[in-house]
Amino acid sequence: MKKQVSITKAVKYVINSTDEKHTLLGIGPMSENFLRASLEISKEKDFPLMYIASRNQVDAYKFGGGYVFHADQKKFRDKIEAICEEIGYDNAYYLCRDHGGPWQRDKERNDHLPEAEAMEIAKESYKEDILNGFDLLHIDPTKDPDEMCKVVDIDVVFNRTIELIEYCEQVRKEYGIEKEIAYEVGTEETSGGLTSLDTYEGFIKRIKEYTEEHNLPMPIFIVGQTGTLTRLTKNVGHFNYENSKTLSEVAKKYGVGLKEHNGDYLSEAKLLAHLPLGITAMNVAPAFGTIETRALLELLDVEDKFADLGVIKGPSNLREALTHDSIYSMKWKKWLTDEVDMSNLEALDDATKLQITELCGHYTFSNDDVAKEIDKLYENLAAIKIDGKRFVIEKLKEEMEKHVRCFNMEGLTTKIMNAED
Repeated sequence: MKKQVSITKAVKYVINSTDEKHTLLGIGPMSENFLRASLEISKEKDFPLMYIASRNQVDAYKFGGGYVFHADQKKFRDKIEAICEEIGYDNAYYLCRDHGGPWQRDKERNDHLPEAEAMEIAKESYKEDILNGFDLLHIDPTKDPDEMCKVVDIDVVFNRTIELIEYCEQVRKEYGIEKEIAYEVGTEETSGGLTSLDTYEGFIKRIKEYTEEHNLPMPIFIVGQTGTLTRLTKNVGHFNYENSKTLSEVAKKYGVGLKEHNGDYLSEAKLLAHLPLGITAMNVAPAFGTIETRALLELLDVEDKFADLGVIKGPSNLREALTHDSIYSMKWKKWLTDEVDMSNLEALDDATKLQITELCGHYTFSNDDVAKEIDKLYENLAAIKIDGKRFVIEKLKEEMEKHVRCFNMEGLTTKIMNAED
């Protein structure tokens, strides 16, 4: 049975813990395999999970659903609950909205929706989150198609943030939902208007004053820029120790936690530094998708060898399907660096094709053609006594284990539950 410990209590414990230091991990729900892997290791290592679903990954079907097993909020919740039932899960997990808000679906931004329409869609999406039991909502109104590559005015960010929090609290009360909803505000994007330390603290102070005056919940996380930046399958940013320490101290002064985004592909040395720097939580998403794609490619190498030996008579066509769909998904646009030439998709060399496949493969797992070939791969390997799905899950758990160790998360749920309120 899932343990009942609120996300607010978990965050407050990490912020205020003095005997030990801990950092929480927010993980993108990149696939069903990853849901299973993360729930298994959470059960084994006794730590809470934060599933951070973007609107592109999980959203209401009226807005297009999500690319993660074509899920809306209900299907996402039900899938997790089904896995929990199957494995006898007895720890704590939280459903979290990552980058909720206007223009946060790629299509909305590309279509340059008017502000009123974009805000209305954002509210409807949050409503579905709330009605399906989400624990944490990231209020991020800093994307604006008319302010591309520009800093959105901080007053606009503040006003949109307050409007959305007030709406969410109104929905919670209207539907008689007694469970508290926790909030995260701010963004790691340079266009978010929180690029300086003075602006960062001023924003927190302003939010705190308004929420106290209007009897609204103070957000538990404030997103800050630590210097991380994910591009391709590496972190090309420059992790700033001094800035991270200052941001965490400023956030703690107001009783909230510093949330770091874009924590993918960081070295273990940098992960270990999160504890003494006081970073309350870090988000990782595409890195886990890359791990799963690479695991599938390794399994394809095995399939190829046994096909050459004549043991596997009908090998899958997964490599071709995965590569084609990754390239033509166009999802690579926001992750590329200047040195990658994608001007002619028909003339890409093998190295670039592999790079794009590793980067964008997870976007395609639920495509009918790719899903069919993944199943065929697993069937072929099962015929030679190899459990391909378990191989993938264990690879994902190995990556999770690194974060559990570096963030001192083992046993954390029990410590939180035993702490006095």
